[in-house]
Amino acid sequence: MSDITIQEVKRRYGIIGTSPAIDRAIQVAVQVASTDLTVLINGESGVGKENFPKIIHDHSAERKHRPYVAINCGAIPEGTVDSELFGHEKGSFTGAVGERKGYFEEADGGTIFLDEVGELPASTQARLLRVLETGEFMRVGSSESRKTNVRVVAATNVNIPDAIASGKFREDLYYRLNTVPIVIPPLRERKEDILLLFRKFAFDFSEKYRMPEVELTPEAQMAMLQYYWPGNVRQLKNVTEQISIIEQERTITLETLKKYIDLNDIPSTLPVLYGHRQQQKTSDASFERELIFKFLADMQKDINELKRYVSHLNGKEGGGGPSEEAPVAPAHFLLDDPVPPATGHIPADPISVDAEIIPDSLSLQEKEKEMIVKALLKNNGRRKETAADLGISERTLYRKLKEYQLDTK
Repeated sequence: MSDITIQEVKRRYGIIGTSPAIDRAIQVAVQVASTDLTVLINGESGVGKENFPKIIHDHSAERKHRPYVAINCGAIPEGTVDSELFGHEKGSFTGAVGERKGYFEEADGGTIFLDEVGELPASTQARLLRVLETGEFMRVGSSESRKTNVRVVAATNVNIPDAIASGKFREDLYYRLNTVPIVIPPLRERKEDILLLFRKFAFDFSEKYRMPEVELTPEAQMAMLQYYWPGNVRQLKNVTEQISIIEQERTITLETLKKYIDLNDIPSTLPVLYGHRQQQKTSDASFERELIFKFLADMQKDINELKRYVSHLNGKEGGGGPSEEAPVAPAHFLLDDPVPPATGHIPADPISVDAEIIPDSLSLQEKEKEMIVKALLKNNGRRKETAADLGISERTLYRKLKEYQLDTK
């Protein structure tokens, strides 16, 4: 697929950005459109997943002339989801005054987009798996098997491997849906696109509300680039609209921006490796382990430096040569009790060089608990921001709070 074609797709569907990850997602969507393979779109809430099923449908050979049906699975009550998807017969339940076609019948020959597929109940997952494998389904209250020919595109912001491990999602359904994965990166991993998106939204809102376009000072631009954007593109659009409507001054400073985004999130200082969080490859558990092991490695490094420093001090006290270059102690060990340079006096040190210096506890659980407590304090107890800082999901954070008895609700 050529770059020109990618640009045409961006213009048609209003996709803004130069991120290679976005270009790759568009390329995969167009290439898979001519097949009947199921597609699973992975990405956090607000990244713009809804554009890609339309791209796939509109670039297919035959299905583009048939219906396109989009369903938010998380918005359908559990008691009626089977009826909505597969239809029902008259009298099959209270209120079923007549027969009704489900979405899979309505979309026959076309494309059905199942947004938030991770929210489907277990019984519906089994029905969906049968449709994907055989093309067959039964209406609620019927024993007659019906056929449908639909292309299924699903999307989720749920960490499916975690959901499988907890028994909330069928593993066989996941692999059936994930025939072709498409990953939409979060906005914080598309920093080159943040200001482009802001300018596009600012222009659109200036046209919509017939007012001058807002612009950012360099300091405000830097803050926008460093902010975590938990709500992704949707949050950026909302913030831009609020600023465009509310602010009288059209040049937005850092102080003005603080009214709309929490600058306490700039920057995160915890030793978390965000990387590329591809949900189909990496679970929250791996981020927890990475965080803990990095913390322990940094601690051991500081211990080794402190041992060398104490060894040097004891050597000087015993008559060591003054020309010997002193090793540099870890800065946080020196701040509270510096050695007075004028007298050369070395305070009595209870640490023995011959004794092995170890921290009070190297328990992974204790260090994990300590990091969670620090993150909670940093974010004033806000769990959403705490989970983001630690690189884990809110669900995992809740489980850890309960496990360590930190849940103060």
